[in-house]
Amino acid sequence: MEDPMLTVAPYAKWILLLAVIIYFAYVFVLKKQEFKKAQVVAISAIMTALVAVATIIIQIPTPPTRGYINLGDTMVMLSGVLFGPLVGAFAGGFGSALADAITGYAHWAPFTLIIKGIEGLVVGYIAYKRKDFTSILLATIFGGFLMVFGYFMVEYFFYGFGAATVEVPGNMLQAVSGVIIGGGLGYIIKKRYPEIISLVQS
Repeated sequence: MEDPMLTVAPYAKWILLLAVIIYFAYVFVLKKQEFKKAQVVAISAIMTALVAVATIIIQIPTPPTRGYINLGDTMVMLSGVLFGPLVGAFAGGFGSALADAITGYAHWAPFTLIIKGIEGLVVGYIAYKRKDFTSILLATIFGGFLMVFGYFMVEYFFYGFGAATVEVPGNMLQAVSGVIIGGGLGYIIKKRYPEIISLVQS
């Protein structure tokens, strides 16, 4: 019996292309007064690349759901902490989904785009412009929780409760790595270089 999730794979590249178009339309048209466009584009590209590399560099396959464990959440959370919800959402969602698409997991890309995008958005919304440890910690924990919950719901829908439950520890490991590395690094950078916030104005 064919895996129903695999039917999504052929549409992944078009969904990712649409996400890029919507993002840049938002930046250049709707937010042209609030954002420094050149900086937003450059930072978005850099953080997207970092998210993709971090996602690709270590991939541990999880056969029950045809997915994999990775360290991408470290850079997803760092993007949000340092540069806010706009960059966090795009770099987190598109960078992670791009990694899916180019490493044989295109069937996950559309779902990753949404889940990791929400993670970066939430972390950025809570932690951006805040330098205190508590705010950054809470932001990354909440973002990690949403990521774990989001994947659980998709896995439950496609593979059932048993397979989804098996994936929870791996996804929690990803979340914890994001909190410790992404959140911790973000906190250190913001303490030492508080002016980094001014690179993206919101």
